[in-house]
Parts: sequence; C-alpha cells; structure tokens
Amino acid sequence: MRILAKLGALVGFAVAAVAAGVLAAATLVPLAVVGSQGVNGTLGAYFAMPDYLQIGSPQQISTMYAQDGHGHNVAIARFYSQDRAMVTSAQIGQIVKDAAIDTEDPRFYSEGGVDLIGTVRATLSTALGHGDNVQGGSTITQQYVKNVLVQQCVELPTQKQVDACYLKASGITPQRKLQEIRYASALDRSYTKSQVLTGYLNIVGLGGNVYGVQAGAEYYFGVDAAHLSIPQAATLVAILNNPNNLRIDEPNDPYNGSKNHYAATLDRRNYVLQRMLVHKSITEAEYDAALKTPITPKITQQSSGCATAAKYDAAYYCSYVRSTLLADPSFGKTAADRVQKLDTDGLKIYTPLRLDLQRQAQSALSAYVPAHTAGVNIGGANVTVKPGSGQIVTMVQNTRYSDVGGPGATSVNYSTDQAYGGSIGFQTGSTFKAFSLVEWLKEGHHLNDYVSTGQKVFPFADFHNSCENIGNSVWNVSNAEGDNPPAVMSVEQATAQSINSAFAKMGEQLDLCAIANDAKAMGVHLAATNGTFQEYPSMILGVNEISPLTMASAYAGFADHGVVCTPVAVSKIVDASGHGVGFTHTKCHQAIPANIANTVEYALRAVLQPGGTGATANPGGGTPIFAKTGTTDGDQQNWIVASTTNYTNAIWVGNAVGQVNLDKFPLLQGTTGYTVKFGIAHQILGVLDAALGGGPLAGPDQNLVGAVAPPPAVHGPAKPGKPTTPKSPTAPQQPGKPGKGKHGG
Repeated sequence: MRILAKLGALVGFAVAAVAAGVLAAATLVPLAVVGSQGVNGTLGAYFAMPDYLQIGSPQQISTMYAQDGHGHNVAIARFYSQDRAMVTSAQIGQIVKDAAIDTEDPRFYSEGGVDLIGTVRATLSTALGHGDNVQGGSTITQQYVKNVLVQQCVELPTQKQVDACYLKASGITPQRKLQEIRYASALDRSYTKSQVLTGYLNIVGLGGNVYGVQAGAEYYFGVDAAHLSIPQAATLVAILNNPNNLRIDEPNDPYNGSKNHYAATLDRRNYVLQRMLVHKSITEAEYDAALKTPITPKITQQSSGCATAAKYDAAYYCSYVRSTLLADPSFGKTAADRVQKLDTDGLKIYTPLRLDLQRQAQSALSAYVPAHTAGVNIGGANVTVKPGSGQIVTMVQNTRYSDVGGPGATSVNYSTDQAYGGSIGFQTGSTFKAFSLVEWLKEGHHLNDYVSTGQKVFPFADFHNSCENIGNSVWNVSNAEGDNPPAVMSVEQATAQSINSAFAKMGEQLDLCAIANDAKAMGVHLAATNGTFQEYPSMILGVNEISPLTMASAYAGFADHGVVCTPVAVSKIVDASGHGVGFTHTKCHQAIPANIANTVEYALRAVLQPGGTGATANPGGGTPIFAKTGTTDGDQQNWIVASTTNYTNAIWVGNAVGQVNLDKFPLLQGTTGYTVKFGIAHQILGVLDAALGGGPLAGPDQNLVGAVAPPPAVHGPAKPGKPTTPKSPTAPQQPGKPGKGKHGG
C-alpha cells in the first residue's frame, strides 16, 4: 500500500509539474497544447489559480531626522523589525548579480520565469523522497515569488496567522509549487529581468534579521553592496542558500564558527566561485585569488531604537517621538498597526529638533546638574517649544538614557507625561501663580490693585470652590526664607517678587475651580496617566504635579496672545514611496482672551528685572522676555519658565523621586538646589536668544493694569510670621486636610 501511495503521489506530482511546464511554455506559444487530453484537467486547475502577485514593499528601516541648524536633516535613529536598506540596480555591484545568477539560475535571462527541465527534475526528486524540501529547480523569479509570499506572512498580526500563511507559502505540496510557477510566469511577463533581479536581491534573507544585499554588505563587511569584493559577493550569495546555518556572525557555532574558519560557509562560497568561473564571470586568476581569501567578516551592527540618538544628546527626544506615534490613532488604527508601520514601512520621520541648540542645552544642564549624586535622586530637565506651532525644539535631561537603569541612567523622560515614557510630574511651585493671575484679571481686578501680605493662616472657609467641597481645614502659608515684604503691595509687585501670602489673599477673592479651569484651558494637566487636580487653596502655589513640557506649552500661550498649541515633536512623515503619512498635528485654540494673556505677560516681565526673583537668569541680550520662577518647600522642586515671542523654555531641577530638601544641597558650579536654575537659565536663554530671538512683546490692556495709586494705610506694622518649610504632600490631600504653603521664588 505504501508503494502504491508513493507511486500515486509521484505520478500526480510529476503530471502536475509537466502540466506546469507545458503552461510555462504556453506563455510563449499560447494555447498550443491546451487540447491535450493528458493535461487538460491540470491545466484547468492551473488556470483557475490567481496569477497576480501584489509585490508591495518588503519591510524596511524607518529613520528619524533632526535639523542641524543649517537647513540640513540629520538621521538620529532607526527603527526596524528587519534590517533592510532598499537599493536600486545601479547600487548593487555587478559581481553580486553575476554570483547570484551563476549559482542560483544560470538560464535567468533566457527562461520565462520558470526553468522547465529543472522544475520537473526537482519535482521527481521531491516525490521520491530525496530531500526534506522541494528540491532545486526554483529560478530566481520563483525564489522571488516565495520570498514575497513569506514577507506577506511576516506582516500578519498574530503568530497563528503567520504560521498558517508560512505553511501555505513554503509548504511541500504540488499545489504550492504550481501556484509559485503560476505567479513566476506572470511576474516574468510584467517585469523586466533587471527589476526581478533587483527585487530578489533586496528581499533575500541573509541570517538573523539581516535582509537584502545592501544590509548584508553593511552588516557582514562594513561596505555598500556596490563595493563588495569577489570573495565578499560570493560569501553573501553562499549565505542566502541557507541563511540560518551559513551566517558568519556566530563565532561560537561548533559547526560553522570562526574557530572552524566558517567551514560550511567557506565550502558554499567556493562552490559559488566555481560557478562564477564556469560562467566566465571571473577569470582563472581572480578565482585562484578568491579561493585563497579567508572569510573575514567585519560585523557592523545596525542598531535599532533610540539609544543611537544619544550621540546627538537626543535619546529622550527620540523616545518621546516614538511614544507619541505609538499612541496616535491618526498614525494607525490599532497599537499593532502602529508598531508595524513604524518598524517596517521604511518611514522618514522629520522632527523640529535643533541639534545645535540641543547640544548646547545639554551642555548647560550637565554643567550644573550631575547625572548622579549621593544622597538624592537628582533630576533636571529642559525643554523648548515654539509659540504658535507647538514645535518642540529641544528636550534634554541630566541623566543618561538607558532601559536598564543604573547610577545616573534611566529611560524615564522627565520632560513629559507618564503616558509618553515620562514621570508622574513635579510640583510646580510659584510658576502656577500665572493662572491665578489670569483669573484675577478675568474677574475685573487689576495689576495695580493692592493686597495685604501679613496674613499667614488662612481658613478654608474663607475660600470658594464652585466645583467641589474643600472642607474646613486651615492653610498655613509662608514666604520664601528671608522675605519680609511690605504689609501691602500691588499685585504686579507681588508677582515680580512671588509673594505667597499676597497670592493666597488674592485667592480668597476668586473661585478656586475657575483658577483650575483657566490652567486646564491652557493645556495644563497632571503628568500621571490618571489623576485629577488638587483644587484646594494650596493649588494656588503649585502643589499639582505637572511636566516641564506642559508648563512650557502653557506659557507659550501667554507669548501668543492666549493661543495655546499642543506640543508636537514631528513635522512630517513620508513612506518609502514618498507619500505623506498621517499623524496628529498640533491643535491650537484661543485658551484665554488675548488682552488677559497680554497683561499676564506684561506682569511676568518684571520677574527677570532687578528686584524680580529671576533677575540673575536674564540673558541680557536685549530680546524682550518674560518668566516666572517656582520653588517648593525645602527647594525640593525648582523651576523657571521663560519666553519670548519665538521660544518658550522650561527648566526643572529637583527630586526625581523622594523628598530631600535641596535648599542648601550642593550641586555643580557652586550652586544649590535653589540657585542652580538661574545659572542654567542664564546660559540656555542666551543661546536661544542668539538663535531664535523674539519680537516685541504685546502691550498690556491698560484697563486691566489699572491706575497707579498710593498704597492704602495699614494700621500698625505688619508682623510677618516665621517662615516654615513643611514637607510637600506625597498624595492628593483629602477634604479637611490643609494644603501646604510653597516658597515663592
């Protein structure tokens, strides 16, 4: 029975192969033998098979670009599932083409996509059990077809689908072989020989995740496919015969490692050289010289991911771009779609990152904030956006980018939200006062209004929140150590000097919910993925944990007359064919009225002037600029956000994790946790001024400034309370719990 079954399989398979051969011949002499009774049934089945093969584009490397400051794009990172660089026929050396044709398909230029004699011989060999696979006989065109079909399998979403597809594309069945022949015959009619050969050499596997002769040449020998030597070209063609077993990057392989001088690959390479000599692609002298040449790979790993961007100080920026694209439904419907598109579609991703400014920002930050210091988990971040466009121009931090961590290393991006690889954010201190100022002006108050500064204890009952019950606790407020402000002062003066007690007094006249809503309208949100604002009185002084990027984007709204744009780190994406690829662009909206924004901006100019809390940070370049400083209790978190009309920059230095007081903690350049931000800002703002500058700032609404009036009389001298530095809360306060006062500067 076994013999009969085997004979039946042999006959069936042989007839199918002969019929396929007849059909291949029929492409040259149409229907010449269709009437033959012996093959008529097989011909019918054959003609019923599809003959159009969608070639598509094989998986390719996606590349991310930044700008060098001189109008040139610089590749900073690559993403791929398969290491492949598509090249044209002209970019592939003739010696590689000759080696492939001489070894794999000597009749390539004369056949019709199918080698009839070889196919029948191979079919009989397979049917008789003389091999584990469909034996030989496959032309380059047929091999190309098989590789295309396998490539389509790789791109399916589930492993189950991949496995089923792969079995169909490469299984040992008469039907699969007939379909391959059908596709190859049609392909030969639709494409030139040069196109087929180039496609084949671009798609072949060469071991591991290396695909195509260009990537193979780069990886194994550190050269382009156009510059391979005869022995190198023969080695690559040898590897494609059995990539998993003949690759030359595994020196410890007991059968084919460097200890054995890659014996198996060497045998196959020498066979390739022999075929090249037979077909006169090389001379006897070239053949003899090549035979004597040992296989000496020069492995040049083509890295994938954001780690390579570290050489441009841009690993965290790169990580942010990747994270935002993988979370962007405009980039792909599902998470799997987005990963596949980014890692396989050969995209060119252009970003607004300025490498010249990035380098100088990193240098300034690292000069003041160490990557690691004993006793505190110190963090520092600096980010720059453009008002009116939301484009992120720089993004740096004090640590080294690493997925495995270690001293001074982390993959957490301090500049952005947790959802995009960032942290849970940091308390912003007095930089949040700008939003109280917005509500102050919206309610009809003025910058020249006077408020008292002497009160230190504020009952919650004196505050109003229209959105939630804040309880009946007491809020203890202190000003920065050493501050002894006048008993009353104008709101403009209180802003410049960041007087906490004055802003607390202003808060009694406002709706806390409205302050929070003003901040939210300007894009301010908690950096943690899930969380709600603390809207207790202490919110006024910045207890909510926000990312530097969010604060920079909000302050850019003050620079652009109240128009806030969502931050964006991608300018353009094109696919391998040059077509645009969708992604979520910046969205701009009028967050607050222009006259309110312009008047807040006006008040914040004084912060960088003599007497202001950020005076020493002023770069002094003559560009109109405004800013706000922020410090939490014990200087645990320290901020300065500054802006011109052309850029907005946010600097944060503090506890990345933990609650160590930094008020006297020594950092670099003789600074402490409190003073460090001024040195960083002075240097970075000077660089940004020189490169980006800025125009005149908008004038304030004089109706909101108000008339200048003498301060009201105060009965008795003000008695400032003793400054206190309570610990910052580590969890959202519950109704009935008092908020803590924050330092002003």
